[in-house]
Amino acid sequence: MAKSEQPIARAWLTSVSTGVIELDIDWNDVPLPPLAPGDDSWNFATLKRAPLSLYAEEAAYFVNAAGELCFVLDPAAHSWIDFATMPVYVAGNFNGWQDAVGQEQWQLHPAELNGKNVYLVRVPTVHFWGEELRRFKFVTGEHRWLDAPQDATNVSLDETGHYNRSVRRDRTGRNLFTFTTVRPLRLSQPHSAAWLQDGKTTQKVKLRLERFFCDMHSDAPLGAQVRDSATFFALFAPRAKHVRLHFCQRLEQMDHAEVLELNHGDDGVWHGQIDRNLHGWYYWYGVTGPSDGFSRFPAGQKILDPYALAAVGREGPGIILAAVWVGEGDRSFRAPPWQDLVIAEAHVRDLTAHAPVPADGDERLGFTGLAKWVASPDFYLKKLGVNAVELQPVQEFDSRSREEYHWGYMTANFFAPASAYARDAVHASGVKELQALVAAFHRQGMAVILDVVYNHAGVPEHLMFIDKLYYFEMDDAGKLSNWSGCGNDVRCRSAMAQRLIIDSLVHLLTAYGVDGFRFDLAELIGVDVLREIETALKRMKPDVILIAEPWSFRGHIAAALRPTGYASWNDGYRDFLREYVCGRGAADKIEYYLKGSPWHFAFWPAQTVNYTESHDDRTWLDMITENDGFNGFRPTLNDRRRAHLMAAILFSSIGIPMLAAGQDFLRSKYGVANTYQRGDLNALDYRRIARYPATHAYFTAWIAFRRSPRGQLLRHFSRAPEGFFHAVYAPDKAGLALIYNADGGAGRTRLMFAVNPLKEDALIPLGDAAGWGWRLLADHECFYADGQQRPVLLEGADLFVPALGCSMWITER
Repeated sequence: MAKSEQPIARAWLTSVSTGVIELDIDWNDVPLPPLAPGDDSWNFATLKRAPLSLYAEEAAYFVNAAGELCFVLDPAAHSWIDFATMPVYVAGNFNGWQDAVGQEQWQLHPAELNGKNVYLVRVPTVHFWGEELRRFKFVTGEHRWLDAPQDATNVSLDETGHYNRSVRRDRTGRNLFTFTTVRPLRLSQPHSAAWLQDGKTTQKVKLRLERFFCDMHSDAPLGAQVRDSATFFALFAPRAKHVRLHFCQRLEQMDHAEVLELNHGDDGVWHGQIDRNLHGWYYWYGVTGPSDGFSRFPAGQKILDPYALAAVGREGPGIILAAVWVGEGDRSFRAPPWQDLVIAEAHVRDLTAHAPVPADGDERLGFTGLAKWVASPDFYLKKLGVNAVELQPVQEFDSRSREEYHWGYMTANFFAPASAYARDAVHASGVKELQALVAAFHRQGMAVILDVVYNHAGVPEHLMFIDKLYYFEMDDAGKLSNWSGCGNDVRCRSAMAQRLIIDSLVHLLTAYGVDGFRFDLAELIGVDVLREIETALKRMKPDVILIAEPWSFRGHIAAALRPTGYASWNDGYRDFLREYVCGRGAADKIEYYLKGSPWHFAFWPAQTVNYTESHDDRTWLDMITENDGFNGFRPTLNDRRRAHLMAAILFSSIGIPMLAAGQDFLRSKYGVANTYQRGDLNALDYRRIARYPATHAYFTAWIAFRRSPRGQLLRHFSRAPEGFFHAVYAPDKAGLALIYNADGGAGRTRLMFAVNPLKEDALIPLGDAAGWGWRLLADHECFYADGQQRPVLLEGADLFVPALGCSMWITER
């Protein structure tokens, strides 16, 4: 087989003195290939052919000495799978993809390889050595596909837009060579390996720092620590050549700040000490490092400490704060059990901009104004009846000025409260103001969930200037990964990135007393990291609320999160309800969602966060309006009826219901889809409560009912047994009636919810259940008070449900 003109495919270090070189094709010749260091900073101590099985760590396959093709799966990379009970198969275009499930010849079995426990299957190579490129993936017995890591050596995008691995006849494991170096290599400078031809270098490939580098870890205290009469500084910067601390007492001294050269430790942490108490001083770092495609160390860049407890702005500087001054937030509040939660997603400024409370323009920009509104007896969310608020990001984000409106999803620092929401950010007032805001919500009986963004970084990307390679996902050429859509996916799986995430979350729990977190684009954080976060946070707060947005542009992990303690935003629920209330959905699907999306999405009832609107995209009303241009500002009668159907379905569904603030008064953004910097469109117009009082009252009544003792049958801690639900479909197969506690196993009380999404009336045949003594509680317009006259809707054994109508019934049989 002819040798490639670019024979070296990749080269990487496995420690500071060992590494691997992967050739583009198998090297079957007995002599070693002509490899050499590509620079003068190191030399080979040894160079030898790697064990064939080592290739499986990169490619998930190798060909053993017997000529068998061995597919290999590392179970540690898929901790959400119970391998003891769930079979896993290799599937591809050689065995019909999904058709491989259930076939013993393609099932992986436990084995040991390279000192690790793995799952492996051996097959003859006759299936693979042909003209067609053989692609493969691993799939569970439940037909759940395991995503291939995009940085793997043999992953490519197919014609349908899916990432698959491939098997190549000329890469079987005989293309790998291991080496050791004469002396440990310096991480602060780039290194390369070269291919020699007639004694001359014809190709040079940079040595990548791989898993060992991302596994570098330190338990040393980080950030600025004030202790009595001294202040200690520590920054993790594993490839830095120099780290300089700049500090000053006043902002106007920044051009003449004091400078301290930090000392480098073996664990990648740089340390320094100033024998003064610097509480309230300002500081930043300067870092220099190697110049290569995997680095970005711009000269003169002021770097905000990732562990800074407060910041003047997105550029910094950080503010040194003594722990005793920061103190602790309100930790006396106990959040409701998850199954009892009713969440409202809201933005600090959207809630405050038009709030009917005495507050000046400056206060309405941030925490202080919102705290005033929350404390008011007329506070909107309190009157609505929700018991939890999910605040859009309040960590330091990259707005260019205090006045600029921003959703906050471009985080610049994970510890510091947003300076744009602080009245006096220069003096770290945001710390005390955020503490006061959380306490105000608690006094109103409302849990506080923070929307947190760890999957990408805002501008400036301070972590990029500390170590791009360590903190960010990129390809072999140094191009940043962009599955977030924001241009710089954070490598959350790196050990110190994971520690940074956990440390900042612990800080938010202790310093501010928040009750939980919603993780933006959690798919990019990864299931294994999310598990570590869960373990760490529940160790200090067992009832912490954990919610994932379980997707990114790369994939979806809701199924993988089922064995964890995370609830997930249910995008399938959201999308289906928009269709269903417009008459484009089937009864069996709405039955599934009313039951809490069991098994496929949610392993336990409160694992699904049911919602129909969030900050993203158009509002609910704009999505379903009959008006042109998605503009629901003046809703039609049918728009309003469909909003009522949605509310009734939402609050009758098993799981955690979530509203976007303003849904209850038919909020519209005039059809605009992306309003991340449109404060004028996002600000809540409370006058719409007066315009649509019946709709507001309808939402409020449903929330009150769900949270009441009579609504207990809608709030499940554990999965309901068989027989709890009984569904009856309308003849049109769109409407249905669903009975809760049909078998009486949960006591005498039963509920029945009926819905008809069509523009024609429906009769639903209840059979014997029609004689159970049902009493109407609510319909598509209102809840009925005791003694109030109700319409007659039961006609013999049939239940009448008018067009675009619904009803909730109760019996104690």
